[in-house]
Amino acid sequence: MCGIAGILNACGKPADLVHVKAMTDAIAHRGPDGEGQFVDGPLGMGHRRLAILDLSPAGHQPMTSGDRRYTISYNGELYNFRELRTELERLGHQFTSSSDTEVVLKSYIAWGNDCLHRFNGMFAFAIWDTVERQLFLARDRYGIKPLYWGRTGDTFGFASEIKAILAHPKFSAQLDKAALLEYFTFQNLFGERTLFKGISLLP
Repeated sequence: MCGIAGILNACGKPADLVHVKAMTDAIAHRGPDGEGQFVDGPLGMGHRRLAILDLSPAGHQPMTSGDRRYTISYNGELYNFRELRTELERLGHQFTSSSDTEVVLKSYIAWGNDCLHRFNGMFAFAIWDTVERQLFLARDRYGIKPLYWGRTGDTFGFASEIKAILAHPKFSAQLDKAALLEYFTFQNLFGERTLFKGISLLP
């Protein structure tokens, strides 16, 4: 299953590794095979791993590119990763693992945001660019792998499950009454809203 979580302090305040660890601990059930955290200035993100494709330490996450510029935390399965890997190798990219995580990372390096048009699968991931100081979040078209986000003050949080965001001390569980009314009316929520005030589902 795997799970991702992280924060970005828009004010530039350094991310606290303890808080990132608490966020990944909240979704430990999603990844019993390993965990990892990464902090770079205002950005902190973590991962809980369920090893499927690459059982070796080479598939550990968060995974950083060879030049140390990009770091990814990824949850999902890319069905066409072998074809994409072959294409990337023709472009000169070298691989150190047999995981689809590295294919997603190298695809972003090669094609930027347009890499999403090449992906066939179910996924949610975050990529941090240490040079541009930019966080890129994406999920598959149908939301098979969900990705939640919220913002309180200068703190932006994201995760595979809402409970991971709420594990950060800046966030608190507050009911969104309008969303509850929508749920009682239609027995469903439409769009980005969740039952938690200030926390949305990435569309």
